[in-house]
Amino acid sequence: MNGKQRSSYGRHERTAYHFQPAKNWMNGAAGPMYYNGLYHLFFEHNPHEALFGTCTLSWGHSVSGDLVNWTFLGTALDPSLPFDAKGCWSGSATVMPDGLPVLLYTGRGADDIQVQNIAFPKNPSDPLLREWPKDVGNPALEPGPYQKNFRDPSSAWLGRDGLWRVAVSAEIAGVGSILIYRSSDFVHWKRNPKPFYATPDVPVWECPDLFPVAEHGTEGLDTSAPSGPGVRHVFKLTKDKDEDYYVVGWYDDVADTFVPVEEEGGGGDDGYNWRRVDYGHVFGGKSFYDARKKRRVFWVWMDEMDSRPDNIAKGWAGIMIFPRVWWLDTDGKQLVQWPVEEIETLRRRRVALHGEVIGSGGMREIAGIDTLQADVEVVFEIPNLEEAERLRPKWLKDPRKCAEESASTKGGVGPFGLVVMASGDMREQTTVFFRVFEHNGKYKVLMCTDLTRSSTKEGVRKPFYAGFVDVDVEKDRSISLRTLIDHSVIESFGGGGRAVIAARVYPEHVAAGASTHLYVFNDGPEAVTVSKLEAWELATASVNVEDDDAE
Repeated sequence: MNGKQRSSYGRHERTAYHFQPAKNWMNGAAGPMYYNGLYHLFFEHNPHEALFGTCTLSWGHSVSGDLVNWTFLGTALDPSLPFDAKGCWSGSATVMPDGLPVLLYTGRGADDIQVQNIAFPKNPSDPLLREWPKDVGNPALEPGPYQKNFRDPSSAWLGRDGLWRVAVSAEIAGVGSILIYRSSDFVHWKRNPKPFYATPDVPVWECPDLFPVAEHGTEGLDTSAPSGPGVRHVFKLTKDKDEDYYVVGWYDDVADTFVPVEEEGGGGDDGYNWRRVDYGHVFGGKSFYDARKKRRVFWVWMDEMDSRPDNIAKGWAGIMIFPRVWWLDTDGKQLVQWPVEEIETLRRRRVALHGEVIGSGGMREIAGIDTLQADVEVVFEIPNLEEAERLRPKWLKDPRKCAEESASTKGGVGPFGLVVMASGDMREQTTVFFRVFEHNGKYKVLMCTDLTRSSTKEGVRKPFYAGFVDVDVEKDRSISLRTLIDHSVIESFGGGGRAVIAARVYPEHVAAGASTHLYVFNDGPEAVTVSKLEAWELATASVNVEDDDAE
């Protein structure tokens, strides 16, 4: 598979087309960008071992021409100076109006104080941008006397007043805050007097992202695109070592204020009421504007779900999701997420179903392709909604609880979906499915990924993941599902990308080299029709392949 392993352990769990280094630890996209014909991904990386631990992180650096195949260039930033002696942490990349790229990153100093630093490319004409000397004026942004957990500078943007702005997370007297700093030259920065966002409910928010989106269409906007008619903004945050949330609203780039579009179920002051970026196992997302294809591309990290000894034995830990395009849905309140179109270059053999009726308790195997690395798209028709169960109010706040409590019983409508990564004897399987509930005279679609039977291996976390898909199933009478399968990764997109669940799985039958199976199923009391199913076997991409002779 991709790259030389330290041992044969974990060979079958290593991904075929998701981004990961050839070996050792990674945790998150630090600075993705498009520059001079190439995509660059800088990422937090321990180049010495497959553990985070107390390591002093570096920035790994890989380049790609298509967001699918990647070449590792080594480390772009390493701990070397007093202001980053204990690690080069998360940050961002910004491309200036004259085309010059610049990196902003958090340094953990020798005194454990977190500061923000700048690095410019040594040779901007080098298409690979291999060398990044640190600015002599570092640190560029320092915490005030009452701040700690001061980190994760966003990509910068230009306001209409000609000043650069950057968002940085900070803890101020126990209050999780996002601060805005301004600069006229990108070197000297001054903090706005008031926080851009603050809530005492979360002491630490991380990885802020603020960017414009077009009110209509799927085309992305440059990060410095001005506010105004036809433009809204997305404000995204990561809860400390947990989920990513976002809200859509209006940003005033003169006053540096933000007003959410909706105050309930996706707005307001409490970040927990915002929408989830992904209902699965992801953390610390970063987006960038792809000037080549005029789109907003999003990356986010997926940690391992097995044990620390497993990581050591494998010799690697951590991957990125397959990159996604983001655009604003027609309701103006939520984002739509979809794998970048370049994934289709990996498609090989194809199988299809059309008009297949799946009766109650029915299951149909999708054979004829290797389902260990596959791309599956399916549309379910739902002719009867009248038997939908009533949704319990507490489930609105905790859809995962809904999934757990309702999983052992047949629903009124559903569950129906896919069984993926199934062993021949079905002892190991992961289900991705929908259930429909009635709530206040309307219908809500629950999307779930159930990992409880995904592996018989000891020490693996196997949770339920669940979220509601914001679609009008009563009008459409159908629901779509797209699932990417890649050895230890399952990414699912419900309702055309209106709800997403990414998960890690470790089936023992896969580790043993046995074949894995894919099924479409229906465990609801009424039949459902698979109006369309297409599944492609995907080729293995070249992702940071290490030379056989490398140490």
